[in-house]
Amino acid sequence: MSKADILVVGAGAWGTALAVLWAREGKRVTLWCHDSARAAAMQNTRENFRLPGVTFPPNLAVVAEFLPAEITVVCVPTQTLADVLPALPDAKTPLVLCCKGLAQATLLLPAEVAARAWPADQIAVLTGPNFAQEIAAGQPAASVLAAADAGLRAALMATLRTERLRLYGSADVMGASIGGAAKNVIAIAAGAVMGAGLGENARAALVTRGVAEMARLATALNGRPETVFGLSGLGDLLLTCTGAKSRNFSLGVALGKGEPLQTILQTRTNVTEGVATAPALLSRAQKSGVEMPLTAAVVELLTAQKTVPETMAVLMGRALKDE
Repeated sequence: MSKADILVVGAGAWGTALAVLWAREGKRVTLWCHDSARAAAMQNTRENFRLPGVTFPPNLAVVAEFLPAEITVVCVPTQTLADVLPALPDAKTPLVLCCKGLAQATLLLPAEVAARAWPADQIAVLTGPNFAQEIAAGQPAASVLAAADAGLRAALMATLRTERLRLYGSADVMGASIGGAAKNVIAIAAGAVMGAGLGENARAALVTRGVAEMARLATALNGRPETVFGLSGLGDLLLTCTGAKSRNFSLGVALGKGEPLQTILQTRTNVTEGVATAPALLSRAQKSGVEMPLTAAVVELLTAQKTVPETMAVLMGRALKDE
């Protein structure tokens, strides 16, 4: 059996949307699902309940075992990445990470986790303002493909771009990763503001200052602040803080309305990455000597240390300074 062109690891909405997108372009795609019964059901029905109405192309195969491919694209939650990586086939092939967040146990970003098990010059990050449902529907979008190796970056962009997904390259893996992680945390804050009825002015101010937090941390971790002002930072932040489909924003809205976190999470089948990312991001920032008041406020909301009005009072009462 010949290698597939692309192995997509993780059959959630995002992994499935990407697998469908590339299969429609004529690529031979294998989609891995950890649940063998669910994998068999998807292979037979040619659809995933997480993306209703989206039919799989004939050149997309759903499996429950890891099969070698020319490119491996990982779309599992960040908290399970370290467990999945050692089981992947052929650690010499390009690895594209679509995970966003930080591992709670180690405070590492996905690319840093992967570097412990994969050659550093074969690691890339794919990130940007994309909702899975719109990608699967064939609506136009853009993302950033970040890889330190210029040759790898160019090769992956040529292979993974489509008529509906425009890719921009970046050598700044750290900056792109920070944007993808922090935007989920800021989105929870933006949702809380709207859920509490604090208004559009407050949301706009919060999102703008959120970009400043992201840029400070990226700089401290040897990323480039300008990366945060592009698709992987500001672009993703705008989508996640305004789109009703955003899991993190909608969770924040529920928090802003006074719903307990555990009650919100019990009604969800998808992972809301910002919940795990917020405390890890704050700890990583503190270790790096970076002040992130919005991230700290989200942690206090998630742990019920403060209410939204109390948190807002603290933020508004901070010492005055130049922007």
